[in-house]
Amino acid sequence: MEVRPVESGRDLRAWCALTERIYDDVPGFIPPIRQQLRDFHAGTSPYLGREDIVFLGVFRNGELVGRTTAHRHRKLDERLGAPHQLFGFTEFVDDPDVFAAIADELTVRAREAGATRMLGPVNLLPNQSGGVVTRGFDERGFVDGAYSRPYYAATYERHGFERMFVGATVIARGLQRDVRPVEEVFVFDDERIDREQLEIRHANRKRIDDELEVVRAMLNASFAQRVYYTPIDADELAYQVEGLGYLIDERIALYLYKAGRPVAFMLCIPDISEFVRRVGGNLNLVNQLRLLATRRRYRSEAICVIKGTVPEEQGKGYMSLLSRELLRNLRAAGYETLRGTYIETHNVASSAQADEMGGGPLHEVTFYARDVT
Repeated sequence: MEVRPVESGRDLRAWCALTERIYDDVPGFIPPIRQQLRDFHAGTSPYLGREDIVFLGVFRNGELVGRTTAHRHRKLDERLGAPHQLFGFTEFVDDPDVFAAIADELTVRAREAGATRMLGPVNLLPNQSGGVVTRGFDERGFVDGAYSRPYYAATYERHGFERMFVGATVIARGLQRDVRPVEEVFVFDDERIDREQLEIRHANRKRIDDELEVVRAMLNASFAQRVYYTPIDADELAYQVEGLGYLIDERIALYLYKAGRPVAFMLCIPDISEFVRRVGGNLNLVNQLRLLATRRRYRSEAICVIKGTVPEEQGKGYMSLLSRELLRNLRAAGYETLRGTYIETHNVASSAQADEMGGGPLHEVTFYARDVT
């Protein structure tokens, strides 16, 4: 067994393609976007420099059988109060020796970097994506959501990793069959709208750059209380949504203003997961044009990527008002299903949206940690 860094473009392509073998009979796996992986490897994304991340492959008799990244992030260390060795995009065949090689290599690198704990899989940070699925394997994954083989969780725990953050992705099906008035699903006193000068605005592709800055300010404020959340810089958010503006369905990306001030947001996008799966995560220019030409095919399912309310306005029911508008628009646009990204178990308020729509948990997701000894 040998662990070595991924150096060449050819090696990186093989590293990316490992999931094609691990999930060859599992249509539920949605691969990460290859162009982003290339940027992470080259250190050209705004998240990490080239010196902050290394891609590692595990080889057995010359065959690639496991992979991971090893990376550090100063802002997350500050949030967690200790230096952490992060790892992500971690995949491995069902062989404990392969995972042991990954864990041993991460431990060596953690010691060299002075880290006291290992945390992952985070792609690249907990507030982006990652985690290990521990329940719900029969359900397919989706873009920005975790998916993994059933043996992954047991392998982590067998090697001394403990559950650090636990939560779930969510799903609400049958939106077109649900005939309940939206006012009954999400109750809000409409008299408050005029009294509190509330205004719901929809996203506008033509003003997306300006709107991103508004979203970023609300996002950083509303998530600041969460221990795993690191503030997002302007260039990071711009990178994350780069090239996807043409996919935005303005009806399901919503902002709430109070007396002219933004106080809450809910960003949903059409679910293009099936397209991403078919192209193996390769969103090159040709495939982007293909997606653009066929984007109307992906208007039956949506993903709620992120939502939040600024701290001083939380607990006032504003998310119910936005959820009501969202459900109305999802139905009008013909969407059948809404999925939602990772929500921590104790965050009942965020998971309530799917519950009210008649949905519930999709995948149970866990992030693992282990002390460096």
